Amino acid sequence: MLLKGGRTPIVRDMGGFVIHANMPGWLLPKTRDHGHGPLAMVVESILHPGRLIAMHEHRNDEIVSWVPDGVMRHDDRATGPLVIDEGHLMVMNAGRSFWHSEETLPSDPPLRMLQIFVRPREADLDPGIQHGAVAPAARNAWRHLFGPKGGNAPFFVRNAVDFFDIRLDQGASVEFPVMQGRDLYFYVFSGSIAAGGEAFAEGEQGLLPGGGCLGLEAKEGSLVVAFLIDPAAAVTRKGTVGDNAKIPPAFAIRVLRKLAPLRRLWRG
Repeated sequence: MLLKGGRTPIVRDMGGFVIHANMPGWLLPKTRDHGHGPLAMVVESILHPGRLIAMHEHRNDEIVSWVPDGVMRHDDRATGPLVIDEGHLMVMNAGRSFWHSEETLPSDPPLRMLQIFVRPREADLDPGIQHGAVAPAARNAWRHLFGPKGGNAPFFVRNAVDFFDIRLDQGASVEFPVMQGRDLYFYVFSGSIAAGGEAFAEGEQGLLPGGGCLGLEAKEGSLVVAFLIDPAAAVTRKGTVGDNAKIPPAFAIRVLRKLAPLRRLWRG
């Protein structure tokens, strides 16, 4: 059964740096975890021109920076300055400790991107960083960008998550990627689509436990990302961001869901 999630209620504006934190686990009716297996969260980040996020530490997160719009300027203590844009991807395998900063110059366009937080299979692995060019995206065709280490994707994370993106023309119909033993999670970055008898607008998301064949149709020009996740994979939940103690607990989300119909009734 396809589960639909609306726009995330978790939005934080830090003055020129705005995040919309999407929790794939919250799509499940009996939520026990904000993440879903090794996928901890998917954060849509907006960085205004001339904004600096100073050097800070990450631990036990696999952090993928996917930038379809704008330019992100990264710096770290291991490799130095790097630029991530629509032609380049970056993966920080933070492990036991990794320090970095990110910024936009005043002359840069507004930055809108996804920062994807994957739980590694175990804590305190060796830190590292991957950065490089990606193949140009073909219209109406899935592009495989990262997957488990040793797999076929050009970049890797240290757990069982594969990531794909696609740019769709209006009216185009395709099938979501499928892999045996994997659940499907997807996010509409821009545009709108129909899948499984449901309409999904920009910022909305879907989860298909158990995976299987699922088609989608673009109602307008759209950009969609999809994840194939092994929900039974061993994980560590010690990520600086992906499992931060400030994330609302799952039981609170269950309560809010139960109260939502009452709030609508109260409002008339």
